[in-house]
Amino acid sequence: QVQVVESGGGLVQAGGSLRLSCTASGSGFSIDTMGWYRQAPGKQREMVARLTGHSSTYYADAVKGRVTISRDNTKNTVYLQMNSLRPEDTAVYYCNIRARSGLVFTNYWGQGTQVTVSS
Repeated sequence: QVQVVESGGGLVQAGGSLRLSCTASGSGFSIDTMGWYRQAPGKQREMVARLTGHSSTYYADAVKGRVTISRDNTKNTVYLQMNSLRPEDTAVYYCNIRARSGLVFTNYWGQGTQVTVSS
């Protein structure tokens, strides 16, 4: 019903910036919340940023002040602007969308995009 595709990952030097994009496509759904998660090798997946349908934002302590999440409702797209990147930000970043179809809420995940920050 819903397809989620991320883009924007890559290799950057410490202190650099990246902008990740995530677009949900399909039909018969509306978006409740959108968020970004990341997982580094040997570590559990963690929430990076989350944006609710009421425009409330949440950020992990590790990225506060360096990351901004935003969305374009007309395009069903969520963005993650990352600045002042650090090597510890290296991870696979996953987009998560909680979508509603009728009375049913379902979580959808993108395939992930690699972010590598070199020192």
